[in-house]
Amino acid sequence: MKNPRDILIKPVVTEKSTGLLAENKYTFIVDLNANKTEVKKAVEEIFKVKVEKVNTMRVKGKLKRVRQFTGKTPDRKKAIVTLKEGDKIEIFEGL
Repeated sequence: MKNPRDILIKPVVTEKSTGLLAENKYTFIVDLNANKTEVKKAVEEIFKVKVEKVNTMRVKGKLKRVRQFTGKTPDRKKAIVTLKEGDKIEIFEGL
């Protein structure tokens, strides 16, 4: 199994993801090759909580242009993790 800290890259802090905190849902950027089971195990191991459900989505990178040069932002994968009732993740508490 992969290292859990390699699976979870960073938390997503946006207006939409902050609104999901009321429903006990937390959003993370995860490794592109990680599946739902690996994400669930990683969150449970790192944060010591029980995960009820994991939803994942692949987000394609956008094309960007600076003058005559074009490039693309990297593709990424987001995971929305629903925790069992009563569990919380500490890093999201101040939001």
